[in-house]
Order: sequence, then structure tokens, then C-alpha cells
Amino acid sequence: MMHALLSGKPGDQMLLLGNEAIVRGALEAGVAFATAYPGTPSSEVPLNFFQIKRETDLYFEYSTNEKVALEVAAGAAVSGLRTMVTMKHVGVNVAADPLMTLAYTGVTGGMVILTADDPSLFSSQNEQDNRFYARLATLPLLEPANPQEAKDLTIYAFELSEQLKLPVLLRTTTRINHSRGVVTLGAMKPRVTKGSFTKDPFSYVTVPAVSRNLHVKLLKKYDEALAEAERSPYNQISGQGKWGIITQGVSFCYVQDALEELQVTGAFSVLKLGFSYPFPQQLVQRFLSQVEKVLIVEELEPIMEEAVLAAAQRAGRLIPIQGKGVGELSRLYENEPVRVKKSIAGYFDLNYQAKVPVDLSDLPPLPGRPPNLCPGCPHRSTFYAVKKVAGEEAIYPTDIGCYTLGILPPLSIADFVICMGSSASSAAGFSRATDKPIIAFIGDSTFFHSGITGLVNAFHNNHKFTLVILDNGTTAMTGHQPHPGVDASLLGQTNNQVSIEALVRGIGIKMVTVVNPKKLKDTMAAVRKSLEFDGVSVIISQEICPLYAKRVQPPAKTRTFTVSESRCKNHRDCVNLFACPAFYLENEQVKINENLCIGCAVCAQVCPEQAILPRK
Repeated sequence: MMHALLSGKPGDQMLLLGNEAIVRGALEAGVAFATAYPGTPSSEVPLNFFQIKRETDLYFEYSTNEKVALEVAAGAAVSGLRTMVTMKHVGVNVAADPLMTLAYTGVTGGMVILTADDPSLFSSQNEQDNRFYARLATLPLLEPANPQEAKDLTIYAFELSEQLKLPVLLRTTTRINHSRGVVTLGAMKPRVTKGSFTKDPFSYVTVPAVSRNLHVKLLKKYDEALAEAERSPYNQISGQGKWGIITQGVSFCYVQDALEELQVTGAFSVLKLGFSYPFPQQLVQRFLSQVEKVLIVEELEPIMEEAVLAAAQRAGRLIPIQGKGVGELSRLYENEPVRVKKSIAGYFDLNYQAKVPVDLSDLPPLPGRPPNLCPGCPHRSTFYAVKKVAGEEAIYPTDIGCYTLGILPPLSIADFVICMGSSASSAAGFSRATDKPIIAFIGDSTFFHSGITGLVNAFHNNHKFTLVILDNGTTAMTGHQPHPGVDASLLGQTNNQVSIEALVRGIGIKMVTVVNPKKLKDTMAAVRKSLEFDGVSVIISQEICPLYAKRVQPPAKTRTFTVSESRCKNHRDCVNLFACPAFYLENEQVKINENLCIGCAVCAQVCPEQAILPRK
């Protein structure tokens, strides 16, 4: 069956997720080469490319990390292929090193780099505003406001990239990536999958003497890009009112809704910037000349606000211009419709009556539902075993992945995390700065992403700690994407599998133990042995993610477990120490939800009374 995004003829309409619209736009633009490291809110983009490559001659790979993804794509782009690189906002930090210099060398084929920002930190460790990266690298930046624009701007980005011979940043936010809308399809341009590279060391080998000249060329390209931004159809002025609003991205939708609901559309002029960098100063100055008061509505940092203020000063236009600090417009978190509506009403002194919320005082509060490790998750049993041995005294640096949820009680086994791959590196610092036992955690995908270098550093510099590599056979947190350590045959692929154990031993580490975390005694014995070792030790906790196993393995015959009430003394270690979500209390008696239990049998090893038995 043909992939949905490959179907449809020009003029047809589809209800698409913003991320799906980006993929469709790339296909219509003739993308031939795509790379990615998965990360929410961008993950559906590479997932669709991964599926589509099975039916077409599109090349796609899940790269080891974002830096590698950009460097791989750079080789294809300077050979003339249309390439796309996708990542979440913090991934651009990893890719920033090649990005800054790739702006100097430029590209031959169109290159589009998706940066999916995450205001309100729905699934991220920070909410940085990646509009700064366009300014830092001197690269064009496009920002869609809805799924239709997500498709159209992706096509435009490829064309702009080839015109300027520069990579183009396509910046989305969670609401654009994960909202659905009706998208009108266009024709798909044929892919060109083979290119050619013309050797030109004085354009591509960035030694200082070369880069000095390349920087001059980049600034000339900036001037070309600025001229394009000034006349871009994606920078639009609507309305003829004397009150002005300048906005971009999903905030434009909130502004539209607010003006309609306040019934004041005719009083306003609205400037929407879809091609937001280089900043179209002349267009903004024309807009300022026709209004008497301006509100800037943007998420996160006041980047556009500061640029508008500078444009007004240069034009000598002294009118009220404000943004952050008006009403509820803040540098914190994402905008949302009510916040924007209240802020517009307050700033322009409009009559606004907030709707009276429905009285829910007679209803009990909803129970809390914090994120949790799944029933049968091998990370839970690993954490339990480590905590039983090392206790509260040890320091537990952790990393980015499902296992970061070890922060929650009763496991409470996450003490420090800052970014992908940081656990091994920060563990080295803790081991030198304190006399505490140090046990760090890192997932298999994260280990390949950026954990290897920290481990090499620790071994080379004779640090002392234990690194637990949580190998569940997939990139679980972002949707079960492959990584170099995955058995690719489970996904119908032929990629070479890299052995984590062989890699760790190849570094030179002497104390390496592979355990099955479902065997608690063996795992605890490995932890004790590792803590006694004078140097860096590694435990590889190896067990497939149960959710992933359901997708790629034949259904296993499992027996769920139950609590024997005659044996149970209500110690509740299963609930208070292990806390698998399959447990619940009924009339003060511990029970197991057979619909959640997967039969891993770890809880039976936890119970001091041996009261947890296979269900008959």
C-alpha cells in the first residue's frame, strides 16, 4: 500500500499534521537526501522519511547525532542534491559547530534544516529560542504559521537555498508540528539522486586564509537574502487600521482569532513575518508609517520586538511600540489564545469580558498522572537493583531518555542532567570533587549520540565511577527509532549493528559486565563488584523495551502475575520501593492489574514474602 504522503494529485486536499505537511513539502520540492536525529516535536518528520524510503529512491538515515546528520547532508548538498536535516531545537546546539562554517562554504543543491522549537518545554530540557541561530550563522530563517504554510515554506526554503547557495533554517514550534490542518497538495518534483562534486579547495577547505574570503561572500549573500525577505509573499500586511500588530508563527493565528472575537478587525493592521530573517526592515518601516501604536506578539525572546524598535528609531518613527511585559506576553512559555486576547485588549484599551469559568467546585479534583516508566520497563528493575546496593549515599548523574523518569519517587535515582551524553562526563567531575560512590546512567541511543567521548575521557584520565548503559534495543523515548546498536533486521533493514560491549572493551575498560535486569540478584551482584573496582567500570543492562518488542517480535506467551492474599503481609515493597504502574490498592490490599502486567516477574523477586505468583 502506497504511503499516504506519496499519494494525491495537485489540488487534492489532505488533513495533515504540521510535521506531515513538512514531509509532503519536501517531497514536492524533490528532496533526494534526508538525515535526522529524532527528537520531539520533530520526530514524525524523520519517521515518515524512514517509511517513504522503502517505497522510493529517497535516501534517508537516522544519523548518530545531529552534528553527524548535518555533516552527512553537507556532503550531499555540496554535490548538488536537495537535502533536508531535521532535529529538535537543542539538537541545533549539537550541530552548531558545522552549521556556523557551512554557512561560509554554502551549498550547491538546496539544503533545508528543520529546527523544531519547544516553548513550554513539553518534552525538552530548555526552551531556547533558535531564531538566534539564524543571526549567529547569518542564514535565512522561515517560520510557518499553520500546516499549509509548513508545506509551502518547505518548498520555498529549497528554492531559496538553491538561489542563495546557502542552507535555510525552517523554524517550527510544537503547536505547528503537532497541529492538524487541511493542506492543498501540489505536484511532486522528480528527485535527482546522483550529483557531482567540483573540487574547489579555496571555497570548501576552511583554513583561515580561505574563510576570510568566504565571510565576505556570506555577507554579500546576506544582502541578497535581505532583498528577498523585503519582497517575500510570506511577509504579509493585512488590514488598514491605525493600530498595528506585528507577529509570526502560530501567534499569528492567535492574533487573528483574538481580533475576530473582540470584533475589532477593522481597527487593526497586522504584519505577519514568515520570512523573518534577514529582518525586512524597510517593510516594517512602511508598516510603522501607517499605524499609530504597535504591539509585538511573539513567543519566547523579544527578538522581533528589538528589531522593530531599531527599525523605528532609524526611520525616526516615535510611536508606542511594546511587546514583552504587556499583559501576559512573557519570555516564558508558549503563547495561547486567551493570553494573546487579554494582552491585545489591555494594551489597546478594548472592552473585554473574560468568560466565567464553569463551576467545578462540586467535583473532586482529577487524580495526578505524572509521566512514569511503563509496566515491565527494564529501566525500573535496573534502578531498583542499583538503589538496593548503593542506597541514598551514592550520586546518580543521568542522561536524556525514558530513564530520566528515574527522578520520580520511590526510585529517586536521578541527581544531575544537563544534556545528551552528559552523564559520563559529569560523573567524572563528581568522582574527583567528592568522596561519594558515583553511578551514572545513559541509554543506548544516547551513548552512541554523545556518551562515547565522555567515557573515553574518563578512562584516559583515570576517573572512578560506574556507568550503567541502559540498552533496551531502541531509541525509545522519541518513538522507537533505530540507532547503531539496534538489530536492524527487526525493522527489515540491513544496517550493520555495532556492539556496545565490544565498543566499551575497545576503549580499554577492564571491568565490563552485561546483565539482564530482570534477574535482580545477578544485577545487584554486578553493581557491588563494579563499585569495588578502582577505575571506570561499565554495566550494560540489556533487555528490549517491551513496547518496542510488541512491534518487532512475534507475540510472546506470557503469564501475568497476581498477589496471593494468604501470603501477603502488606509490606508493600512492591508499591513503595518498586512501584510498577500495574500495582494498585483495593481495600488496603495490593492488587495487580492483569491488563497492565506483562509478566516480567521482577516484582516476584522484590516481594519479601514471595506472595506474588503467576496467575493461574
